[in-house]
Amino acid sequence: MNSEVKEICPLSHLNQPHVLLQRPGGNTESGCFSCGQRRSFVTSRGVHYYCTTCDVEFHRVCHKFPRKIRHPYHPQHPLTFTFRDNETGIISDTNTGESLWLALFSGSIIITDPNKLGSVQDIWSQSDKCSWCTKDIECNWFYRCSLCSFSLDLSCYKNIPLFQTVEKPKNHHHSLVFYARPLLTPCDACGLVNVLDPSYTCFQCNFMVHQSCMSLPRVIKITRHQHRLSHTLYIEAVTSPCRICYKPVDIKCGQYSCNQEDCSYVVHSKCATHEMVWDGKELEWEPEKSDESEDDTIPFTKVGSRFIKHFSHEHLLKRVKYDGVKDGEKQCQACTLPINSRDFYDCLQCVFSLHEVCAGLLRKIDHALHVHPLVLDLSPGSSCRYSQIGCSVCSRKFSGFKYKCSEKKCVCQEGFQIDVRCALVPDYFTHGSHDHPLFISTPYKGNNKICCNGCKEICMQSYLQCSVCNFAICYQCATIPNEINYKHDKHPLWLCYGEREDGMCYWCEVCEEKVIQTDWFYTCNECSTTIHTHCVSGPSVYLKPGFIFKYDPYMKPYEVFRNSISTRPPCDKCGHRCPSSVCYLDESYTKAWCSLNCLDPRSRPLPPRRHYPCYSKKLAN
Repeated sequence: MNSEVKEICPLSHLNQPHVLLQRPGGNTESGCFSCGQRRSFVTSRGVHYYCTTCDVEFHRVCHKFPRKIRHPYHPQHPLTFTFRDNETGIISDTNTGESLWLALFSGSIIITDPNKLGSVQDIWSQSDKCSWCTKDIECNWFYRCSLCSFSLDLSCYKNIPLFQTVEKPKNHHHSLVFYARPLLTPCDACGLVNVLDPSYTCFQCNFMVHQSCMSLPRVIKITRHQHRLSHTLYIEAVTSPCRICYKPVDIKCGQYSCNQEDCSYVVHSKCATHEMVWDGKELEWEPEKSDESEDDTIPFTKVGSRFIKHFSHEHLLKRVKYDGVKDGEKQCQACTLPINSRDFYDCLQCVFSLHEVCAGLLRKIDHALHVHPLVLDLSPGSSCRYSQIGCSVCSRKFSGFKYKCSEKKCVCQEGFQIDVRCALVPDYFTHGSHDHPLFISTPYKGNNKICCNGCKEICMQSYLQCSVCNFAICYQCATIPNEINYKHDKHPLWLCYGEREDGMCYWCEVCEEKVIQTDWFYTCNECSTTIHTHCVSGPSVYLKPGFIFKYDPYMKPYEVFRNSISTRPPCDKCGHRCPSSVCYLDESYTKAWCSLNCLDPRSRPLPPRRHYPCYSKKLAN
């Protein structure tokens, strides 16, 4: 005897139920009939269900929505599980199995039971929008009251209040009662209006708070500030904006602020507790840890007046002046950029150099782009995997120093690491490409796609946004050097952030393609040299010659080899001469590849001018 519980299709009638069949995989093939998504919001593993009679699929959880419910958002009457055919406009009741109430055919309205409907226009308009959050009901399924035309979408249906009354709330001295109306005024704890979040009230104090804000932590620590922050419902007048989103702070609502004297740091409640900002630990009863000793953070010790002993190198490093003839080929081991100006530290016994700024990088820091402390990690070891040499912020491949999260239970499954160029970008600064200050934008869910004003690509990772207007740039563009040396120009080239179109025609000295005046490019005002930024800072510019890596664990290692006019070998994949400053050789030094794209066994060869990031993205689109 089969004791397995049979799952019933919610679209079928009670007298003639349809048994759901299981299909492997948590995600549906054509989209869940309930939530409209292919991907399951619970898990991507397991099974999903299929009804052969109705020809619809359901996620493992979506099909279990009850037919009739009593919901706190509408306690007067029960709500019935209802679905609407977006093509025909038929609104059907899954509880009775009737195709009921109204339908749209060829632009006309047909009323099947006028006594039950009341006003046709009101019913159709109210069934089109959720009566609680007033947003359009995009899903085919929703809950509806046939007596008063109250409609509730599935998002609001799931936000059921935990309690009718909270006797001893965490952040209030009176009991709180569930408020059975959308909270259309700012929450007293966070200052935001969010009708999707159930709300509670204290009538004695006229205190209104979201359900999610009742348990806000009292004391937290975020990596964007050196002191602990305390939550308070009312703060004194402040002149500074929120130090995360840089929007004004409402002093009448709850915020997080620093209690240290002469420290005016303040942030919004939701900004401070965002998953990309706070590590989730409440510190109200936790003693403060003592500051890190200098031995744990300082990167070097001075030896005399001109030498240092850096933790990354076995020899002493001497501070020397840059010589364009003698030091023209030297490269910083930390940021991998050329040593091209000012003072730097150099090893007199081997090939090892550091910029003065890079030599002073602390060994342990708190960074705004991650919730845990970061530790300075040296260059990747021998035969490092290709997937391990990418920056988590800008996605570029690099072989220099990096800051890495050492937390074992980090939310970043693949491990968070950031190259030193991105790590040196301040939280709030003025970039040369824009007049207003820029700040690190927190990637909130549901944000519109942001286009970088530098490369004109969509910002897929973290980015920097203007605090006044809609200007934004990605970290790849924010860390492009302002000045470079070009081997065929005796003057340094400066980064130009675009010009007004005046009919002038520029051509790139490297790829011989046209340079668009409004785009960023490098130029020499004395020699009229112009070069695309991507022709200078291609995908290989941050990989040091001699670096060895594996594309995957089962392939042979490749070595980054310095390229020059006399050593431009033909690419083994596309057949063209290697145009970049480096190429890639196999362990026998008999085969060469001109780019990371050609090195990828899954890719197809590209023309020489398309071996740069922007051309590859446009080709993929």
